[in-house]
Amino acid sequence: MGTYIPHTDEEVASMLAFLGLSSVDELFAAVPAAVRLQRDLALADGAPEPDVLARFGQYASGNRASSDHLLCFAGAGAYDHEIPAVTRALATRSEFVTSYTPYQPEVAQGVLQAIFEFQTLVARLSGLPVANASLYDGASATVEGVNLAVAASGRNTVWLSEGIHPHWRQVVETCAAGTGHRIQTVRLVGGTTRWPDRDPDPADGGGSGSEPPGALVVGYPNYLGCLEDLGEARAICDRTGALLVVAADPVCAGILRTPGEWGADVVVGEGQPFGTALGFGGPYLGLFSCGQSLVRRLPGRLVGETVDIDGRRAYVSTLRAREQDIRREKATSNVCTNQTLMAVTAAIQLGWLGTSGLAELALRCARGTRYLRDALLRLPGVVPFADAPVVREFAVRTPVTAEVLVDRMADAGFLAGVALDGSFEDAEDALLVAVTERRTRSEIDAYVSAFAKAAA
Repeated sequence: MGTYIPHTDEEVASMLAFLGLSSVDELFAAVPAAVRLQRDLALADGAPEPDVLARFGQYASGNRASSDHLLCFAGAGAYDHEIPAVTRALATRSEFVTSYTPYQPEVAQGVLQAIFEFQTLVARLSGLPVANASLYDGASATVEGVNLAVAASGRNTVWLSEGIHPHWRQVVETCAAGTGHRIQTVRLVGGTTRWPDRDPDPADGGGSGSEPPGALVVGYPNYLGCLEDLGEARAICDRTGALLVVAADPVCAGILRTPGEWGADVVVGEGQPFGTALGFGGPYLGLFSCGQSLVRRLPGRLVGETVDIDGRRAYVSTLRAREQDIRREKATSNVCTNQTLMAVTAAIQLGWLGTSGLAELALRCARGTRYLRDALLRLPGVVPFADAPVVREFAVRTPVTAEVLVDRMADAGFLAGVALDGSFEDAEDALLVAVTERRTRSEIDAYVSAFAKAAA
């Protein structure tokens, strides 16, 4: 395979020396062994490019995409929602697909207006007055929410609920290694966050454990699909002076009170459900909104509405002095871009749904979830993993390990769900299941039948 690697041995050695590493294996040590190829690729030395492409096409054909081959009951931050023809038709217009960064408003009014409409819709979903032009995904939005809250509160300690997506928590912890933020993971009990019984007291002896939090980060609903008590989280923030960062499921906004109504200071989330297809992990869409008093700390791009010299409505990038490309190391964030195409897609999808359409969408998801959960809990050996109320996602314990059940269900034509990973205690037999509006009653019934056989 050396033929296909563009770097010479001398260049590789130079890069490793610069990084202080002794080998390429050490460079990739963070990649789990389970997903690393433990052998050479079956390619002949010097194989021509068409043969290489053909072989990799054969490898790719082994993937079973949920939309084409499997009925999807998996969620965990990425959902198989319906994408209507109008969304695909409008979002794929060349004016949006080929648009470049709108630094020159005089030639980018259409894109700027579309982003402004997206911001307006996100603000309505979150219940907060200001939203940015989007971030990369839910994980990066959560990191930026933590950074904003820590900067605004002046305290580096972050109480991070275990109910936040495990991957998002890992990204927060990775970034904290560079920023110096102290991350304290707060465990779930019965499916919801068990916040400390009393607030930290500096008189207890100092150290990271005694500092009051600068930020509380909680899911709504959380990763297990359970509803958290945001009123309790808000009360803790009021006592300690922390900012409340809520990682919200935007679909559930159709039937739940907004996080802003609960007193959230910052709302983050993943916008993939609004028009972006499942795509092996991305590109996705980070949602971010905050209160008016925090607008100058808002990360990333912000589009504002104004009037031109003739009094006509116009749109511009505003408060640019916040951005990294202007203030450099003094910026509030190193993000100075956005996911324009996915943001425009989400705006089209939300505009098509409207208020009543979003409510109907969320209600159909909730009803399907309840129907499936009740049916699964009637099967022998299937019990709840969490006791709290759920909306459109839930976790159950199964008679066999979750990974085995997922493999068996794939053979039956179903993407059964997501096996809970090691970030949750005693969860090797726990499966996280989601239902979207795409799943019909007959599909759910077929899933239950296949589940019963696979769990036997």
